[in-house]
Amino acid sequence: MRLLVNLEQQYEVWIDAEQTLFSLPYGMKWKRISGGEYLYELADRAGNGSSLGPRSQATEARYADYQVEKSMAIERRDQSAARLAETGRLYRALRLPLLASEAAAILREADRRSLLGSHLLVVGTNAMPAYAIEAAGRIADAPDETQDFDMAWTASRQNTEPPVLWPLLKAVDATYTINTEHPNQARNASAYEVELLVAPSRDAGFGRRDRPRPVPLEEQEWLLNGRPVSHVVVARDASTARIVAPDPRWFAMQKLWLSEQDKRNPLKRPKDARQALSLLRAVAETMPQYPLDAEFEAQLPPPLMQCYARWQAAQASP
Repeated sequence: MRLLVNLEQQYEVWIDAEQTLFSLPYGMKWKRISGGEYLYELADRAGNGSSLGPRSQATEARYADYQVEKSMAIERRDQSAARLAETGRLYRALRLPLLASEAAAILREADRRSLLGSHLLVVGTNAMPAYAIEAAGRIADAPDETQDFDMAWTASRQNTEPPVLWPLLKAVDATYTINTEHPNQARNASAYEVELLVAPSRDAGFGRRDRPRPVPLEEQEWLLNGRPVSHVVVARDASTARIVAPDPRWFAMQKLWLSEQDKRNPLKRPKDARQALSLLRAVAETMPQYPLDAEFEAQLPPPLMQCYARWQAAQASP
């Protein structure tokens, strides 16, 4: 538990520095034009950018502030990265729940861009390490890793700015391309698949020019309920990432419901059932902060209430 606290604190310092660096311009430099010097804000390594004005006290102060802020952020990032690496090795030595390395890379970049929780949730199997940490232990019999990564778009405000998700994926791996048969999926050269889902109430919040285009599913509405889980975990490559996942009660109930649906891929239904039952048992036994009480039951829609009633009856039987 001490290690997990240290990991969270060290990651917060690291991601704060990364977010600062992401918010800063790519670079700044002076350019001599027609005998005068102008401060340019650079957008990329090719030198593309825009002028901030001729050299003056104001532009010199802006340039100096930029250099100081960037230098300090780089120092914080590098120092915290070294501590994170050491804590990550201890995490692995203790055999704590691990995240797929490909998923971790995407989550780090999403967090760097301040999109986790506000725009994106982990809604598939890769959420299980966070639930295991929330339960302060392992969740027995629950599959915890696959060769794909399911995320849900949760921002409700219409995005009129340039694309958000596609630049994120390309920053992680330039080989990501859209699956032409399933436009809500992207795949990289290693065949790692990212699938994007969305609740119908949040579909309008996804930019029209962004990709991959999420599939609106009514059952995704359930995952917006309750209180999300957020934990920092270590990946199989010893890197670190934050998982923000739905309330474990609603996640488990949605999975249990999916396991009974004919429309669901029959190869995935047994895994859905195992995850749901294992997670519900963990919630009931080790997560008093997520009570399965009358207040929770009153929020369940009829399809989920039927699944929940059958689960309760199974728990009561000898």
